[in-house]
Amino acid sequence: MQSFLVTFIIRRFNPEVDEEPRWVDYDVELYSTDRVLDALHKIKWEVDGSLSFRRSCAHGICGSDAMRINGRNRLACKTLIKDLDISQPIYVEAIKGLPLEKDLIVDMEPFFASYREVQPFLIAGSKPEPGKERIQSIVDREVFDDTTKCILCAACTSSCPVFWTDGQYFGPAAIVNAHRFIFDSRDDAGDVRLDILNDKEGVWRCRTTFNCTEACPRGIEVTKAIAEVKQAVLRGRP
Repeated sequence: MQSFLVTFIIRRFNPEVDEEPRWVDYDVELYSTDRVLDALHKIKWEVDGSLSFRRSCAHGICGSDAMRINGRNRLACKTLIKDLDISQPIYVEAIKGLPLEKDLIVDMEPFFASYREVQPFLIAGSKPEPGKERIQSIVDREVFDDTTKCILCAACTSSCPVFWTDGQYFGPAAIVNAHRFIFDSRDDAGDVRLDILNDKEGVWRCRTTFNCTEACPRGIEVTKAIAEVKQAVLRGRP
């Protein structure tokens, strides 16, 4: 298999020595089947060990390696070199809208604070029968099946222009995870979550740009989910 010399231009930032982020070039020999994550590993292990980024499972499930690649939010482990134009440099930087800590690493606490605020867990007013599960039909499950796919990578939230400019906005990911329980037939706290999201920084801050839907590596129809939550708020019920 033929290898290629690919140029990566990475936005680096070390808070101990840098006042502002800076762009650094790296030439890496790769194969078309390699991923951007493989390139980052090669740079870190063979060229510059100070390069910092997050990754864990490397299979598109943990969501920890979300970053901007050629101006688009993606998972480094799911972005193949063959799908990029390697005749041009590949630009890699941290996702936007969250405090930059180092290189490709951002502080995820504001993101998870919004996630926790929508109470993303089942709240039931009664207990199932001893030894029994909570019964749910296939039809009832289909209502929220799409939003169960979220891996909390923040790709959708950090692609949202409103989130970039308004640090108080819940963001698409928090609303998606609220949707997952608002429309769950086994849950009894949908009205509580609707009240939380019926806020000036809740669903009404969404401008329907579809950036979030395009950025989601799991293919969730994020904008559609937000619209469904808006409709539920107007109805006063899920």
